[in-house]
Amino acid sequence: MKFRHTMKSRRAVTAVAIATGLLLTVAGCGGGDRDVPDKKASSSAPSRTQGVGDQETESPAPAAKPALAEVKNGDITLTVTSAVRDQGGFVTVSGTVTNNGGEFWVAADWRGDERELSKNGSSLAGAALVDSKAKKRYLVLRDTGGRCLCTKFEEGGVDTGKTADWFAQFPAPPQDSTRVNFQVGTMPPASIEISESE
Repeated sequence: MKFRHTMKSRRAVTAVAIATGLLLTVAGCGGGDRDVPDKKASSSAPSRTQGVGDQETESPAPAAKPALAEVKNGDITLTVTSAVRDQGGFVTVSGTVTNNGGEFWVAADWRGDERELSKNGSSLAGAALVDSKAKKRYLVLRDTGGRCLCTKFEEGGVDTGKTADWFAQFPAPPQDSTRVNFQVGTMPPASIEISESE
């Protein structure tokens, strides 16, 4: 009798042990990709490299493109960083303007003399591309309401010690005209090379 009772107890314990083992095995295999890192998250994170002493260090940012031209008028520095001919028949010129003076700079003379351009406020509406080879002057493109396809300085200009980005779009000169002068306000002309869009 004791022997039978002992065998039943052992079978019950063995069955419980096997069931528990199977349950743990299934639980260990479940969960899918919880421990797999998210590929999207890892691809958007900044790349890191191992440094001295196994410390992580951020890789350096890519170097900025060299400027196409830089001109100065007093404390104001105009930098042209790109001039790209697009397939739509226009050229987009962009860059920065820096105020190195001690007072707020108002971009009033950059908006041009035409009455139609006065709606643009302090902007690059008065800018032009001059093609000496074809002897033509290209003005900033504008919409039917007279608004230029260019930057309008929200605060009316640039504060002391600050730099602002700008852009202006022009009709494209002929394909063989790749070097032009960018002119705006009282700034000296900036000779720039037009590149083709990729």
